[in-house]
Amino acid sequence: MTIMIKNARLGDAAADVLIRDGRFDSIGPEADVAADTVVDGSGKAILPSFHNTHTHAAMTLLRGYADDMELHTWLSEHIWPFEAGLTEEDVYWGARLACLEMIRSGTTFFTDMYWHWRGTARAVEEMGLRAALSAAFFDFSDPGRAEAMKRQVMELHAESGSFSGRIQFVLGPHAIYTVSAASLRWIAEYAAEHGLRIHMHLSETRKEVEDCQTEHGLRPVEYLHSLGLLGRHLSLAHAVWLGEAEMELLAAHGVQVAHCPVSNMKLCSGRFDMAGMRRHGVPVALGTDGCASNNSLDMFGEMKAASLLAKITSMNPSLFPAREALDAATVAGAHMFGLESGRIAVGAPADCVLVDLNRPCMTPDHHLESNLVYSATGACVDTVICGGRILMQGGVVDGEEEILARAGETAARLAAAARSGGGACS
Repeated sequence: MTIMIKNARLGDAAADVLIRDGRFDSIGPEADVAADTVVDGSGKAILPSFHNTHTHAAMTLLRGYADDMELHTWLSEHIWPFEAGLTEEDVYWGARLACLEMIRSGTTFFTDMYWHWRGTARAVEEMGLRAALSAAFFDFSDPGRAEAMKRQVMELHAESGSFSGRIQFVLGPHAIYTVSAASLRWIAEYAAEHGLRIHMHLSETRKEVEDCQTEHGLRPVEYLHSLGLLGRHLSLAHAVWLGEAEMELLAAHGVQVAHCPVSNMKLCSGRFDMAGMRRHGVPVALGTDGCASNNSLDMFGEMKAASLLAKITSMNPSLFPAREALDAATVAGAHMFGLESGRIAVGAPADCVLVDLNRPCMTPDHHLESNLVYSATGACVDTVICGGRILMQGGVVDGEEEILARAGETAARLAAAARSGGGACS
């Protein structure tokens, strides 16, 4: 299967980009090569597709359900009761809605932590995206629940081999306040034994840090270090409340951070220290978090928020400029999960988007990168390709109407059940 993208803007010049067998085969001016499919790139810029390094895909079903409240109240009194009634089929439709939204806004890879792993995996397979998927691991220091969670991890890990290479199985302990020390040690050992990555929330709130110090006499990063979790295989979502010594530890062990600026601001979790991360050399990529706390999966908004938040918190207008924000949303996310994508280069996986330059928000065109980060939105994306497969062209995604209808019906039923107390804990 070959795709020729003709006359697309790449950097400061026009280029013809040939895709063959899922990879970029050649890039250059006016290529005279026959292809199975020809895409007109005139008036469009080609760029790497986005890599969303932290979300909970099926939480699209909770978009707007419980807004404007503190994190722990939000979780315990609203989100978890809603989720108690979730089935695998519910998660499938919520995840398909998330995949649709991500495709429409230029994302072809996401990292997920949620219930009913199989439902999300099925949605990813059908929608043609890439994903690093983990089943949320909670034990609340209950030994019986911990054993059940371990069995689930092992079963899903074995089953994950039956899915395509676009799906990567990762371990997903929820957080230090929902997973026991014994289970975290087991996760570290299981990851080392099987060569798996670990993705978890850490230091999202001041309360989490204070509780960790009270219970363990250590700050959260120090606590993870004591349990043997730090390493290049670990990525942390949020990482808002870190001290200098903790950032030094992360950098020394190659731990990477998924920065979720919109969610952090919406939940008032705290101010991410981008200057400190840069100073210590901690790799930072971007994530949206779930739709219950964002309420969008549009990585354009995340780039802008991350750049502006870095500037105002440091009072340095040159910190985290457009080029770095764009890299954090693309190639940094790819590196976090060992992918070759995130760049337009011969031999790389053909994961890319075409952005319509003939939009008011893209005019005038003094600096393309600045327009992409500071003024564009997902609505500017015209075409999305993942692994050499066209997922959207001309703003059209196959099956969109059914996804919107089924997800809307699913969300309404779950909300009614939660409000009446009808959900049963899973």
